Amino acid sequence: MIIKICGMRQANNIREVEQLEADWMGFIFYPPSPRYVSDLPAYLPRKQKRVGVFVNAEKDFILEHVNHFHLDLIQLHGNETPTCCSDIKKAARIPIIKAFGIAEETDFTALSTYEGHVDYFLFDTRCTMAGGSGKTFDHTLLNRYEGHTGFLLSGGLGPDDAEEINNFSHPAFVGIDLNSRFEQQPALKSVEKLYTFLSKIKRNNSKTVTK
Repeated sequence: MIIKICGMRQANNIREVEQLEADWMGFIFYPPSPRYVSDLPAYLPRKQKRVGVFVNAEKDFILEHVNHFHLDLIQLHGNETPTCCSDIKKAARIPIIKAFGIAEETDFTALSTYEGHVDYFLFDTRCTMAGGSGKTFDHTLLNRYEGHTGFLLSGGLGPDDAEEINNFSHPAFVGIDLNSRFEQQPALKSVEKLYTFLSKIKRNNSKTVTK
C-alpha cells in the first residue's frame, strides 16, 4: 500500500517526516491553499517520491515546478479534462494522479473517460474547496467504483482511522493520502501522530503496485 503524506513545506519538518514509513511526499502548488509552497524549501525528501499538487494550473507552470522541485509525480486536483491530463503527462514524462471529490454514487460516472489518461485516481471528500477540508465521505460509496485505475483514499483520514483502513478492501485500492488531521498547523505535520498511525497500518492490505 502506498502511503502519501501531503501538504509539506518546512525543511525541518520534511526531514523529520522523511524518516517515517511513507512512500510519497506531497507539495501543494496552489496559491489559495494555506499549505501553498511558494519557494523551494531548504531541504527536500530523498527517500520519498515527490508529488506536486496543482489545481487548474497552466501546463508551463506545472512543468516549471516539475523541473525546479524534481517531482516524481503530478497530482491534478481541479477540473482538468482527460485530454489535459494526457498532454501534461506526455510533456512531463512522469505519472499523473487525478483527484475527484466524492459525495454520491453519480460522482463515479465520469471516471471512465479518464481511464488510460492517468496513472492513479485519488478520491477526496467533495467540497467547495480544492481538498483539505479535513472531512470524510461515506467510504461504502467506493463499492460503486468498478474502474481499472488504482486509487488512493483521501478525505479527512485521521489518527483514529487505522482500523478502518486495515479493514478496507477494494481490488483497485492502492494507498492512502494523509494531510490536515495530522497537522499541528497548516503545512506542519505532527511526527508523533504520523508515527503512531503508521505503526498500526498493515502494509499488505491492497494489491501490489509499482511505486
